[in-house]
Amino acid sequence: MSTRRGRKTGESQQVDPTPALGKTIQRLRKAYNMSLGELSEQSGVAKSIISQIERNETNPTIGTVYRLSKALETTIDEVLRVDSGVNFIEYQTKSGIPILESQDGLCRLAIAGPLNLVESLQWYDFQAKPGGVLESDPHPPGTIEHLYLLKGELEVTAGEETRTLKAGEAIRFRGDRPHKLVNTGSVDAHATMVLVIRNFAGEERR
Repeated sequence: MSTRRGRKTGESQQVDPTPALGKTIQRLRKAYNMSLGELSEQSGVAKSIISQIERNETNPTIGTVYRLSKALETTIDEVLRVDSGVNFIEYQTKSGIPILESQDGLCRLAIAGPLNLVESLQWYDFQAKPGGVLESDPHPPGTIEHLYLLKGELEVTAGEETRTLKAGEAIRFRGDRPHKLVNTGSVDAHATMVLVIRNFAGEERR
């Protein structure tokens, strides 16, 4: 009796293991502070299989890579991307870093983060002279601002609430509401700021 060899579908087709694949899965998992068990639960992939993938001891299927990618909030292309070996991705000279100033001219924001990510992640170096005020309109819904004060003192207002921040302290607040930074101290204030932007418009909150 003759038999017909079925074609492999995209779901069952195996991916050749590369050191980059296992390292990428492990790096993303640790970045999200996820254990093997948590990733297994969220992806539906067995914990033992994930462990073997991270150690490059198995050939995962496209379906498996897809489920892991989805659980890690990335794409298959990114997970399967082969490391080009380039260590330095981009270099900007001092004159090439964009600088923004507040209306009173006492505050400056250096855009330290990559410009191609501004719709999802913004990173600034913030400096303010005594009395300097930086007022901001609401960012897209779901935006959270993370501020770490390196020097001086800042008064942070988000919505109708105000907090005072001193050097060495950090604060996270809703960036999707009107907010303001004021240097209430007698010396220059210096902080690093990261905006994590997620636009919930048209999305159902989970």
